[in-house]
Amino acid sequence: MARRRRRPKLPQDPVQATIESVGHDGKGVCHINDLTVFIDGALKGETITFIYTNKRKNVAEGKIHEVLIPSPLRVEPQCPHFTICGGCSLQHLAEDQQILLKQGVLLENLKRLGKAEPETVLEPLTGPHWGYRTKARLGVRFVVKKDKMLVGFREKHSNFLAELETCKVLHPDVGLHLRDLADLLRSLSIYNQIPQIEVAYGDEQGAFIVRHLEPFTDNDKQQLMTYAEKMNLHLYLQPKGPDSITRLYPEQDVSENEFSPLSYALPEHDIINEFNPTDFTQVNMEINRKMIDLALELLEPQPEDKVLDLFCGLGNFTLPLARKVAHVTGVEGSSDLVIRAKENALKNGIENADFYAADLFEDFSGMKWAQQKYDCILLDPARSGAKEIAEYLPKFGAHTVVYVSCNPSTLARDTEIMVHQNGYKLVKAGVMDMFPHTAHVESIALFKRK
Repeated sequence: MARRRRRPKLPQDPVQATIESVGHDGKGVCHINDLTVFIDGALKGETITFIYTNKRKNVAEGKIHEVLIPSPLRVEPQCPHFTICGGCSLQHLAEDQQILLKQGVLLENLKRLGKAEPETVLEPLTGPHWGYRTKARLGVRFVVKKDKMLVGFREKHSNFLAELETCKVLHPDVGLHLRDLADLLRSLSIYNQIPQIEVAYGDEQGAFIVRHLEPFTDNDKQQLMTYAEKMNLHLYLQPKGPDSITRLYPEQDVSENEFSPLSYALPEHDIINEFNPTDFTQVNMEINRKMIDLALELLEPQPEDKVLDLFCGLGNFTLPLARKVAHVTGVEGSSDLVIRAKENALKNGIENADFYAADLFEDFSGMKWAQQKYDCILLDPARSGAKEIAEYLPKFGAHTVVYVSCNPSTLARDTEIMVHQNGYKLVKAGVMDMFPHTAHVESIALFKRK
């Protein structure tokens, strides 16, 4: 039998260090002998003492024990749970500096991995710092030793749920009422069989999807419906997988769809997009509206243009583009979202847009839409990026490409392909504060054919 390798014993005494930089995940970076150490909550230039939490070969992690000489950019976190909850990582850094840190992460990735620098760095796109998050998956757990129901996010570097009373980044209708929600769940007969609640908000309405491992009693359901009515919620139950979701409140007729759609408006474009609570939407509606306007400004669409919108979702960019061009084609991997995009086009009176379902990570070259030419292309992929699209770009013939990214490393990887293999130049790039107080970097880049 192979022997289990023992973890190296970590030093228990605090170690003093000066923070040299801040990494892409918001952790302070320093070097101790031959170790590169990443320290939660430390800022560049600070002198601190820290305690090791993990160590392997030439890399270690630590947590602050004491800040001896603080950075002038350090602020007092507004959330009382910041040191415990893993939902936020940057509340100790001044808000106007958080976005500049993210801008630095983007530019460093573009230069190092993409081997390219934008001719112009865009002014960061900013919005609300609190109460902005309209989508979340909240963990639920009853802790026997504390005799307490917990609702919220995990602790930092742990699978345990943090003990939260409020969450200031969540939509206030849920973030300011976590304790009320926890008390409601504790009063139910199967309080220890509820692992998760999925939360989604539109402009006027919210929705909860309650995951449960055992059936609710009639009394449980009545309590849930009373809460939903009080909090202006559509409430759904999910006993098994996603296909098992059923609406509890408002009660439905047999003829009705399972989901009561939520919606968000794009007033500048005379568009209202409807979506189901399980659909992907951006979590920050104000930044989303600004992002759409910026993307269209960068694309400079003309009335005669044909535009291709890849990873189009439910038509977030496609429908505003359709207001300005001759024709727009949206392509999306999720067939459900394609259905939603077509429905939204119809409801908004848009007839110059068509939509296709396609796996954009596989060979799509034989598809009708992929064999056409386009004037402009918009990309908004998931974290894994759009490598296959970047390699295929020359066949589309587009003179302008706008790439919206939620991962600066995959954007940089795809930039290297577009710039050094496919004849585009990186004209502009910048960051958007989609997730304030977190290390998440949302960015946008403009490419022009040379």
